[in-house]
Amino acid sequence: MRRRLAAIVLTLGVALGLAACAPAEPITVDSDTVIIDVRTPSEFAGGHLEGAINIDVQSPNFDAEIAALDPAGDYVVYCRSGNRSAAAIDRMEAAGFTALVNAGSVEQASEATGIEVVTP
Repeated sequence: MRRRLAAIVLTLGVALGLAACAPAEPITVDSDTVIIDVRTPSEFAGGHLEGAINIDVQSPNFDAEIAALDPAGDYVVYCRSGNRSAAAIDRMEAAGFTALVNAGSVEQASEATGIEVVTP
């Protein structure tokens, strides 16, 4: 019984690990799409998608900064792993934004959008 349980746990672990490494679905970005990097300014300075703006979701100014954006616009949001971008999207939805895409990590966002990672 113990071996069977271990085999099930191992199988599930491998399956979940492979799903996490799966290529991202393509994200269409046009000239009106705003790309938001919600990492810290130092993380942003280390490399970000070309054309992205930096609005740190952990900053006390986050809500004021998103209030300056058009809630009817199209937004692609990313961070380091996808956790902070999910939190940012939750807050943006609560503020009335509707067209939001969580692009996950900076690497996943680059792959999904086809936009290069640049450093200043």
